[in-house]
Amino acid sequence: MSDLITSGDKVYFAERGETKRDLAEYYARVSEPLLRAMGGRPVLLQRFPEGAGGPSFFQKRVPKNAPSWLQTTIVATPNGTTSQALVAADLDHVLWAVNLGCLGFHVWPYLAENPEHADELRIDLDPTPGLDFSHIQRAAAELRVLLDEAGVTGYPKTTGNRGLHVYVRLAPRWDAYQVRSAAVAIARELERRRPDLITAAWWKEERGQRVFVDFNQNAPHKTVFGAWSARARPGAQVSTPVSWDEVAEIHPDQFTIASVPSRLAETGDPWLQIVDEPQSLEPFLAMHERDMAAGLMDAPWPPVYPKQPGEPPRVAPSRARKPDQD
Repeated sequence: MSDLITSGDKVYFAERGETKRDLAEYYARVSEPLLRAMGGRPVLLQRFPEGAGGPSFFQKRVPKNAPSWLQTTIVATPNGTTSQALVAADLDHVLWAVNLGCLGFHVWPYLAENPEHADELRIDLDPTPGLDFSHIQRAAAELRVLLDEAGVTGYPKTTGNRGLHVYVRLAPRWDAYQVRSAAVAIARELERRRPDLITAAWWKEERGQRVFVDFNQNAPHKTVFGAWSARARPGAQVSTPVSWDEVAEIHPDQFTIASVPSRLAETGDPWLQIVDEPQSLEPFLAMHERDMAAGLMDAPWPPVYPKQPGEPPRVAPSRARKPDQD
């Protein structure tokens, strides 16, 4: 590790004075579950050259002076622009990125060797302003019931911030458009069941104080902050896999680069079976087809994407032209 990390004494996290070397040692200690979660996948680097409190920038392309041993792959943006991205092939690839000031990793939902199939459904429970983690916990309980009814196993993790992600590792059979359709169906079904708590509304003005299920985290070419990755926060919080039974008892701020390795040693990896149990998307695609047959349109896409078939107008309801204005 010493060969890959330079300026190891540079402070990256202000709360406890943790350094670049501390971050590298953290990733070394959690390398087995980390690579189980993101190994072999393209990753987007968000670099913080001065540490968590300083400016940052996203880097999709591997620098031209990168070492020849790095594994890379071609990734694309919604408009078709391509880049040579880093593949999280092993711990050395992770540490090479950490040395550039990458604190945590934004991960593509497919393996570099099979980019045509998105093998992860990522359900993002995002609190709107005014909510706290207790609302996320209640929304997660509703999601757990829905997954159980569908016979699908989900794996929760903290985001390292205020929300919760639930991953479903899929058999490599579906593309990202189908995975997003499934996510839209899940969001809408959760809203039907708990409209007081959960919303599928893309437009912020329609969400109110409810937990937003961000289905567009599954749009093609979209990355999501990875499991075991450290956030750019003073306390070095980590996006940490947890068991379903823990969700009601935890607070996400308790998981840091200082505390997570000992937790892992004591309790093991809550995602240990994720690779061995690929799940089916079919129950949620059936829900999507039911919604389409009932006359629902597709949910809105982010503005960086081309207009999609069946998508409603991309304009906030408050700005939409009324019939009497035509």
